[in-house]
Amino acid sequence: MPRLGTVNPDTAEPTAKALLDKVERALGVTPNMMRAMAASTAVLDAYLSFSGALAKGRLGAALREQIALVAAVENSCDYCYAAHHVLGAKAGVSPRDLASGGQAEAADPGAEAALRFARAVIRTKGFVSDEELDAVRAAGYGDGEIGEIIGAVALNTFTNYFNSVGRTEVDFPAVPLPAPAADTAAATA
Repeated sequence: MPRLGTVNPDTAEPTAKALLDKVERALGVTPNMMRAMAASTAVLDAYLSFSGALAKGRLGAALREQIALVAAVENSCDYCYAAHHVLGAKAGVSPRDLASGGQAEAADPGAEAALRFARAVIRTKGFVSDEELDAVRAAGYGDGEIGEIIGAVALNTFTNYFNSVGRTEVDFPAVPLPAPAADTAAATA
């Protein structure tokens, strides 16, 4: 049962309504997460602004969606895992990469390096090792892209926590949330 209420776009106060209408135009629906965020227009506006800013960056939509899957698995967010399967498919993520993305795996080695770095950022709370940073750089990511990976982790951690606290009702097709993959670096150390 949800612990945070949702705002009906039809009866929302004007600022919230304008933001929710923007979501409806972009997605064709108004997901429960955004309806819950609309209880504070500052929260919804912050989310939409941060997401919009990252969409203008160097990382493509498909990779941002794959990072969202990694964050959802690492933070045990069933809402975000389901949502980003739908959004990832719309962004061109292959069915194989949708299935394995939460485990920081991808068909493309460059994308996989970014996903593994994103997972390391989450697991270490940002205190990644020199080796983890070197690995993402060796895959071709510069400081700007690395900053965007960190930004995507931060944005998705926010939504993961928001939905976990609120127990947001999943309004996307359910996808079973896998357990996080074992840390292979720790297992080999």
